[in-house]
Amino acid sequence: MDWANHTAVTEYVLLGLREHHGLEIVLFVLCLSIYGATLVGNALLVGLIGLDPHLHNPMYFFLSNLSLIDICGTSSFIPLMLLNFLDIQRTISFPSCALQMFMTLALGATECLLLAVMAYDRYVAICQPLRYSELMNGQLCVQMAVLSWGTGFANSLLQSILVWRLPFCGHNVINHFFCEILAVLKLACGDISLNALILMVATTVLTMAPLLLICLSYTFILAAIFRVPSAAGRTKAFSTCSAHLTVVVIFYGTISFMYLKPKAKDPSVDKIITLFYGIVAPSLNPFIYSLRNMEVKAAMTGLLRGGLLTRKMSHF
Repeated sequence: MDWANHTAVTEYVLLGLREHHGLEIVLFVLCLSIYGATLVGNALLVGLIGLDPHLHNPMYFFLSNLSLIDICGTSSFIPLMLLNFLDIQRTISFPSCALQMFMTLALGATECLLLAVMAYDRYVAICQPLRYSELMNGQLCVQMAVLSWGTGFANSLLQSILVWRLPFCGHNVINHFFCEILAVLKLACGDISLNALILMVATTVLTMAPLLLICLSYTFILAAIFRVPSAAGRTKAFSTCSAHLTVVVIFYGTISFMYLKPKAKDPSVDKIITLFYGIVAPSLNPFIYSLRNMEVKAAMTGLLRGGLLTRKMSHF
């Protein structure tokens, strides 16, 4: 391998929507608002789960992990992208670009796996309620969370190593808002067929396998719900998993739209769609769980009235 070619590029230019600067200003305001809502909403949800003992169960443990993923995932690229929109800084150093690509790829895969774990948790809660405490014990929950994070980061490490081993021959203009792996691969001047194959296989496994597990879990869940004799019982059973199902539909719906839609004639359209996939879904998750979950609403009410913090302080 020609290491000279590999180290020749010390920084990259993020093209963004340089030819549509007026649109960039609009996107700056919109993205800043959504990013603020994402940080506040997810941080508040994590705080509520930590403060309220009623939320110390597997479902909310996994939800706090999901919120952490959303905070870290958006923070890995949005701040620099906002500077890009204002034309303050359109370059990114090589180490920052490598870290950004690694984090976005790792957290995206981790979220897919975590959604599957959450679906399994809802399956046990609905279909095996008497054994829920036994099957979803604290040790198993931690192990499943660690496995989700570990698998996502291991895959990202493998993809990153394969990408940065390629020769780039001085090409440093990335036609995107951030260091997205496919945009970076387009800069390589060597053979990327192995990278494309491994990336395709890994993406298929880490997105489709969790989706199949989610569909299987909800098949059993719906079958169990329909066996409940009373309408009130069916409504109560479904309400325990409706928020998670909504998040899954939004997450996989945006992925499907992004990859299955016809390629736009203007590359800017594809970049904007990718951008909204990366920032809109994370901002919706805390609101979906807050609006569709009575326990979270009760914890929020307790926090606003001051009772939740008072009880926590008296405990210490």
